[in-house]
Amino acid sequence: QVQLAESGGGLVQAGGSLRLSCTASGSIGSLNIMAWFRQAPGKQRELVASITSGGITNYANSVKGRFTISRDNARYTVYLEMNSLKPEDTAVYYCNAFIRSTLEYRARDYWGQGTQVTVSS
Repeated sequence: QVQLAESGGGLVQAGGSLRLSCTASGSIGSLNIMAWFRQAPGKQRELVASITSGGITNYANSVKGRFTISRDNARYTVYLEMNSLKPEDTAVYYCNAFIRSTLEYRARDYWGQGTQVTVSS
């Protein structure tokens, strides 16, 4: 089995910063794209940022210039550095990774349990 464990959420004032981490563990054969999604109350889950195993990144327009995604392939870990946070960034943030487990033939999506980020005005 494969698990994703997130950490780093919390409460911060507008303009502040937070750093999220997500580490994959278990029977990992190959770790491909890793990403962060978020879901605010009453809204659909949306992509925040993604990063390939080669380091190519993609960001939602709403976070460009404020958030930075990075990864440590040796540690199976992805990070999300969030700066200049706004109240509209308040959401549950979910880690996502496309992983081929050593126990399965095909790669598939795995999700973390989510971590709450709250930005006060």
